[in-house]
Amino acid sequence: MSLPPGSRFHFAGDFDICRVLNGMWQVSGAHGPIDPERALAAMSRHHEAGFTSWDLADHYGPAEDLVGEFRRRLGAERSAEMTAFTKWVPYPGRMSRDVVEGAVDLSRRRMEAARLDLLQFHWWEYGDERYVDALQHLADLAAEGKIRHLGLTNFDTERLAAITARGIAIVSNQVQYSLVDRRPEQRMAAWCEAHGVTLLAYGTLLGGLLSERYLGRAEPGRAALDTASLQKYKRMIDAWGGWALFQELLAALEAIADKHRVGIANVGIRYVLDQRAVAGVIVGARLGIAEHIAENARSFGFALDAEDFARVEAVLVRARDLMRAIGDCGDEYR
Repeated sequence: MSLPPGSRFHFAGDFDICRVLNGMWQVSGAHGPIDPERALAAMSRHHEAGFTSWDLADHYGPAEDLVGEFRRRLGAERSAEMTAFTKWVPYPGRMSRDVVEGAVDLSRRRMEAARLDLLQFHWWEYGDERYVDALQHLADLAAEGKIRHLGLTNFDTERLAAITARGIAIVSNQVQYSLVDRRPEQRMAAWCEAHGVTLLAYGTLLGGLLSERYLGRAEPGRAALDTASLQKYKRMIDAWGGWALFQELLAALEAIADKHRVGIANVGIRYVLDQRAVAGVIVGARLGIAEHIAENARSFGFALDAEDFARVEAVLVRARDLMRAIGDCGDEYR
């Protein structure tokens, strides 16, 4: 299977990525056990279908090791077809050159990568400004060839602007972005577009809640929310407007999906892909457990029109403003 036109994005000026990235939080242990061989077989199926871009992190269980083993099995020539974006998520503390370089070298070894395609940096506490030291060391390591590009994860617009004002080259910021959480549209996207920074969006499908499976269903209790993703994004729906309004959104999305002969998830992905500054959407992959390769591919084969946007907006206009309720992108982590 080959993906249709529009499935690729020229990222940071020097390589292409698939605009639907395979998210690997789902191998971290918070979504059930993962069998490594079955996971690697699933990675191969994704790759062969054109989904050659992966999003992971140092703390996502065996994610970096799986990428490294997959690279070994692909071989040098074919592994050049894939991109793997990892994250470094340290606890706040002293950020010496040795600490930072040690973390980067560990990810390089685990991922079988002489150079990391993209290192996305997250920091838990803005009040501890040693994140600036970490970023400066990361920028130095990029200049030395250990990192291809440097990005951020869950930084707000104010800090993103301050970091780049220091001369630290940032190519992307990974943020939560969905039809429920549209906070990036208020400040972040405009700033990124004006300054040549792209967005990588996660949470677009709300851990699977944005799908036909939940249309017409009673509000699920905690026992039914059996993955970390479902629990996290159910809380986001509660903050946004609640289950009854979410059912209205799903019904509107079903009408749009039927019109374009796609699924509700495709409409959710397409909406975010079409927003300013968005390079790609990260869709979680429960490797070896559940696959949606063919379904995800349908996200590239249609376009939303003015009628579709109006139908969605008629629901969204009645939701709470998450910028007021939570704050800017990433503030929910601080």
